[in-house]
Amino acid sequence: MDNFKPENIRNVAVIAHVDHGKTTLVDFMLKQSHTFRENEPEMQQTTILDSNPLERERGITILAKNTSIYYKDYRINIIDTPGHADFSGEVERTLNMADGALLIIDSFEGPMPQTKFVLKKALEQGLKVIVIINKVDKKNADIKSAFEKTNDLFLELATDAEQLNFPALYAIGREGKAAEKLEDVAASTSLSPIMDTIVKHISAPKIEDGPFKMLATALDFDLHKGKHVIGRVRSGSIQKSQSVVLIKKDGKLTPAKITNMYINEGLKKREVSSASAGEIVELTGIDNVEIGDTIADSSVSEPLPRIILEEPTIKIAMFANTSPFAGKEGKFSNSRQVYERLLKELETNISLRLEVKDDKFIVSGRGELHLSILIETLRREGYEFQVGKPEVITKVIDGKEMEPVEDLIIDVPDEFIGIITQELGTRKGKMTNMVSNGKESTRFEYKIPSKSLLGIRSTLLTNTKGTAIINTMFDKYEPITPPLPKIRNGVLIASETGTAVAFGLEAAQQRGITFIEPGTKVYQGMIAGLNSKRDDIEINVTREKKMTNVRSETADINIPLTPAVIMSLEQCLDFLEDDELMEVTPQNLRLRKKFLTRLERVRTARK
Repeated sequence: MDNFKPENIRNVAVIAHVDHGKTTLVDFMLKQSHTFRENEPEMQQTTILDSNPLERERGITILAKNTSIYYKDYRINIIDTPGHADFSGEVERTLNMADGALLIIDSFEGPMPQTKFVLKKALEQGLKVIVIINKVDKKNADIKSAFEKTNDLFLELATDAEQLNFPALYAIGREGKAAEKLEDVAASTSLSPIMDTIVKHISAPKIEDGPFKMLATALDFDLHKGKHVIGRVRSGSIQKSQSVVLIKKDGKLTPAKITNMYINEGLKKREVSSASAGEIVELTGIDNVEIGDTIADSSVSEPLPRIILEEPTIKIAMFANTSPFAGKEGKFSNSRQVYERLLKELETNISLRLEVKDDKFIVSGRGELHLSILIETLRREGYEFQVGKPEVITKVIDGKEMEPVEDLIIDVPDEFIGIITQELGTRKGKMTNMVSNGKESTRFEYKIPSKSLLGIRSTLLTNTKGTAIINTMFDKYEPITPPLPKIRNGVLIASETGTAVAFGLEAAQQRGITFIEPGTKVYQGMIAGLNSKRDDIEINVTREKKMTNVRSETADINIPLTPAVIMSLEQCLDFLEDDELMEVTPQNLRLRKKFLTRLERVRTARK
């Protein structure tokens, strides 16, 4: 099975909006194609390809994954892509390896913002798209509406008439069954109709004439073999131990030699001795490679076209930790260590940008989730650092400063309609559509500047008791609008260094909400809570009750405290104002003022 004939290979990307069920469908494709033995643990798992701990915890795909299955006489190479807009860079680069795509649509939600983005990219690259209306067993499914809206989306985005002639199937992904007709789904027992449609409608890889050429589309790493470069062979063939040339962005040619070659089968890599055009392979032996570089036969000097990505929209400043607790909780805490780790991240996280400015690193990404996943990954690896408030990236176009504007879609129970309109009115959002979903639910559509979206997710989830479903998608750049007024109240600032006690926290809770529990180590300038008024105030949360001659053993124990509000990493990022930082360590997230003493803050405010 080393060298499958190109006409028996199908390269398929699986694309969808977040949580529309594509990873579950891929699970069943792997299981039903007998990729695993019946006694292997994968047969009992879900989200098999989401191997990253953060992916499993959050229930989302972050990194694109390659796998392959055998069906009849065909090898189907499957590329599972992220569904969240913040990781759309992963989608853009991996569509490069595909000839067709499975577009998964939720039968209730229909096409969503990321559906439009991924379909647009697929059609631009000339991929044959197969539509799968998934979750047709949902109680509130509106299958006819989902299909009609999908059809409208194709009419809007198609680049030629042939793309409007797309095959459509219906599926219940969590049960692993599909059919060409809706009425046949219940009686179906497998996903074979999807496999048959892939074989019939998606063409074999287009083979270009000439010697071996491959675009580096993804990178991996292991301690034994070093860097793995993943891509699709565009032309010619490649042999193990073959001499090749690496063509960099600047056109520089570097000789290299292939030491190992693999193809993916299920979750495993199988070593092969050769691969032909159309195959997706992993190569080792090429150390200085970056995503977008060309690897080619030694006779080649012209590179393949590089992957073009959309620009980042959000940036954040990262600093070495300067708090009084610096270096106490992390393995890597100085600037050099953080900088080297960020450089390593740039090799594989191609939507990320890095700029060094004075004592800080400006990291730019596709959105708050994109950046928060990076922050969480670093802290789990033992890094310790500080980050500032996320900022929107503006551009100068034709001499005018422009800011990104996004499409915002919110689905919410009718009881919270007033909360949505009030919050979006405060944030200068322009409503473009409002439609009842039935079932006492309403969908709002807004155009809104990206800067107005900072912090909106946690605010709306809190105010709607976690029921709001919020989706955003970059739309375009428009002339910059005035900055938003401060929406959040002031904070409670620890005035002393020490350990927070119940008596001090009780006094703090008379002023607002606290973020820390008794026994928490605090330092001067650390944020201990949210004030009920607009101003920041200092408060001594380490203050103990004065002793008297009459003492009770249970006096401090019986102090009634409201449980502290413990915020997630994303909520902490959303909370920050310009004069504040988040201290990130493997053990803790702490909010603090940039200037820890009152004197420093007063001096800075006067400048």
